[in-house]
Amino acid sequence: MYAVIKTGGKQYRVTSGEKLKVEQIPADVGAEITLDQVLMVGEGETVKIGAPMLAGATVTAKVISQGRHDKVKIFKMRRRKHYQKHQGHRQNFTEIEIGAIAV
Repeated sequence: MYAVIKTGGKQYRVTSGEKLKVEQIPADVGAEITLDQVLMVGEGETVKIGAPMLAGATVTAKVISQGRHDKVKIFKMRRRKHYQKHQGHRQNFTEIEIGAIAV
């Protein structure tokens, strides 16, 4: 069984037992969270699609860790103008493990 969920402005196709990194969720490590924005649930040939969300469908997940991704370096330059700008960014993430998918 799989589900398509929406969290942090992005959509993810998840299955039970899968680990993934999503945008930061304010929860403690080890906490159980419920993701209720489920767009689609499928199992074999059977597919249920919401318009836009499936009513009553939830996905439970366990927070494994909180962290920051690798640094992304931003370099801007205008040639012949003596302009250079260096910048870096590290995005926060929450690593979750998908538990049960309930319809």
